[in-house]
Amino acid sequence: MKLRRGTIDDLEALVGLQQVAYARNQETLGVVPIPLQIDYRDVLATKQVWLDDVDGVLRGALIIEPHDDHLLIWSIATDPTLQQTGIGKALLATAETHARALSLQTVRLYTGTRLTHLVAWYTRHGYVTDRIEERPDRSITHMSKSLIHASSITGAARRP
Repeated sequence: MKLRRGTIDDLEALVGLQQVAYARNQETLGVVPIPLQIDYRDVLATKQVWLDDVDGVLRGALIIEPHDDHLLIWSIATDPTLQQTGIGKALLATAETHARALSLQTVRLYTGTRLTHLVAWYTRHGYVTDRIEERPDRSITHMSKSLIHASSITGAARRP
């Protein structure tokens, strides 16, 4: 997968991808997902947007936001027709690579608590639930992954 940085020229395609990618989540949640409640002009101006496109067709998007002590995955979106092809997993790995390059030891994200398939998916990739935030219209599961801890476990497993 070769990613490129998103620009304002990608606005229409990015919004379209986010809408189709989050449609299933909106049905499950019964409310508009947080990533669909923002102006993507602001997203492109204030966050790092990484796009996976092939021949001009947008297949996936990773939106991250570096902080002093962690990297926040703001959104991972894949074309629903391409889900379970490894694009999401590659985007998740890319976020972790960016965190390491910035010397950040923690990656954080959040997802709807009712999206149990996503909570389970992130858990399979080493993320743990930090807390559940109750809001009047939804419940949000905050998750994180310690990159040092993940490296230590991997390194320990390789030692004789």
